[in-house]
Amino acid sequence: MASPSELPDLAVTGSTGVLGGMVARQLAASGSAQRLLVRDAARAPQLDDAHPAACSYGDAAASRQALDGVKVLFMVSAAEAEDRLQQHYTFVDAAAAAGVQHVVYTSFYGAAPDATFTLARDHYATEERIKASGMEYTFLRDNFYLDFLPLMTGEDGVIRGPAGDGVFSGVAREDIARCAHAVLRDPAIHVGKTYDLTGPEELTMAQAAEVLSTGTGRTVRYHPETVEEAYASRASYGAPQWQLDAWVSTYTAMAAGEMAGLSADVHGLTGQDPISLAEFLARPVL
Repeated sequence: MASPSELPDLAVTGSTGVLGGMVARQLAASGSAQRLLVRDAARAPQLDDAHPAACSYGDAAASRQALDGVKVLFMVSAAEAEDRLQQHYTFVDAAAAAGVQHVVYTSFYGAAPDATFTLARDHYATEERIKASGMEYTFLRDNFYLDFLPLMTGEDGVIRGPAGDGVFSGVAREDIARCAHAVLRDPAIHVGKTYDLTGPEELTMAQAAEVLSTGTGRTVRYHPETVEEAYASRASYGAPQWQLDAWVSTYTAMAAGEMAGLSADVHGLTGQDPISLAEFLARPVL
């Protein structure tokens, strides 16, 4: 087992997931050595010059040990859970205690203490914890994932939610990963920066349904719900209240205009235009 001083000083979390896995593969392809922080080292992707270290966000001691000697940390937000914010706090504090110098964190577009989307409040609180830690930071504030749109369509081809006529500026995880890779390749020039990562277009849910219909060959339509209808239609899932609130407020944040607006940051970081929903649907499934 290598000592911390012999391991890479760039650490990447989430490499067993979609976004973190994309980032880890891009770093490996560009020749960057990395430490892959994973809950189970056996599940870490097999990549050139990538070294697994086992820890979980909520385990302060294991995180502190896994981060020993790390200078730059790519922190993918934890899986949605009732205690996710406390997990984030524990991990951020462990990173600071381990001497990490710079955290690159995947946050959410419009993160604020009073954001309509409940999980955007958690992202804001995590940003503030990172700022208060004294570590340098870069925040990638991702708009709604285009990747999730096909999954929001019911078996009957209907997307239901209280988004009204509000627009969102959805971004593909592929673009977020390319932005993260660009930052991690030269982190010093991105210290203290917050980037808004959006796609190239604003869409209402009704417009998104039309694009989904064309792109998938399946008839998709949007059915606007009231907030009360949204909670009632999701009650059968038996999800806890915080999860229901997150699901419903994804749509109400759109209705409130909090996912609107276009940013040039994807192009600024990568030199490439972001992927549209139609382009995303036309891409081969990886």
